[in-house]
Amino acid sequence: MAQRHPDSARLPAPPETTAGGVLAGHLGDHAAEFLRALRLRGEDEQAAIALLRGSARRISAALHTYEALVDPGWAETLRGELRWLSTLLAREHRYGGQLARLTAALHRLADGDAADPAAGRGPVAVGAARAGALLERQLTLARTRAHSATLQAFGSARFHAVADHVALLASELPLVPAAGGPAGPVLLPLAERAHQRLTEAAAALPLSAAGRAYNAHATHGALADPAAADQQDAPWHRVRAQARLCRYALEVVDPLLPGAPEANRLHAAWRALERHREAADAASAAATAARTPRITPATAYALGVLHADQRAEVEAARHAFGRIWQSVAVPFPEAVTAP
Repeated sequence: MAQRHPDSARLPAPPETTAGGVLAGHLGDHAAEFLRALRLRGEDEQAAIALLRGSARRISAALHTYEALVDPGWAETLRGELRWLSTLLAREHRYGGQLARLTAALHRLADGDAADPAAGRGPVAVGAARAGALLERQLTLARTRAHSATLQAFGSARFHAVADHVALLASELPLVPAAGGPAGPVLLPLAERAHQRLTEAAAALPLSAAGRAYNAHATHGALADPAAADQQDAPWHRVRAQARLCRYALEVVDPLLPGAPEANRLHAAWRALERHREAADAASAAATAARTPRITPATAYALGVLHADQRAEVEAARHAFGRIWQSVAVPFPEAVTAP
């Protein structure tokens, strides 16, 4: 779906528009993007994969938030298949992002370690080259395997079945009778419910601890025990997922809104949580590399410093989210929920 310019006029949907009509139009737009991505594969595979991921996620999210308007069994089946596809397509991108992030961080840390010419090369700089080579070898292998899995999936009967279902979204969407109601009174409470689920998930976060840009206690616990890091990160990942669902829910009702800025604020909050996930993933990859048998002490040391650096980035992202959330954690506007 084309993005509006922030300054462009926002025209409300006509009152006779039904909830099912708005939902079908939204799903049809993203089904068209999905099919366009299939045609784009021969010209620009990476752009096509990004477009497929985005459209699959938006279709799945819309079916999740507005599931009361469609046949539940049909929606659950298609959502499951789209989750499979978007997860598969994301792997190659994530491994590439981890390698780029860790390589840049390793260079920054090594350069800072060797900043004083009189002191000579520090311990990070000594092991940086081998640490970087190890990370490149491991993550490039993982990325290559993910790419092979993607290509294999594109040729599978399962993928072609998903594409066939998506192609029928605009013309054969199995709506239930409730979808015949007016768009505003039917869709907006469902969007409000998505916002409430996000608010409840965020309320469970330790935002008081994230009030500092660097939480030494949390970082120390994550460094000492990888399981503790996963436990710390899990509720933040859940909020990120809810933030994405809420963003996509607002995209569906965008024609019904008079110009509320919630979507922009939610995007900023979600981006902070994306940085949190990226840093957590990178820290995990550095820790995995550090457990490689028979690496030199200098290499292990450099990877340990890199791991600690990325866990500090995790804490910085939590702090950033906490500050942004202050402007997002407001009740769903009464102007939006009014018929």
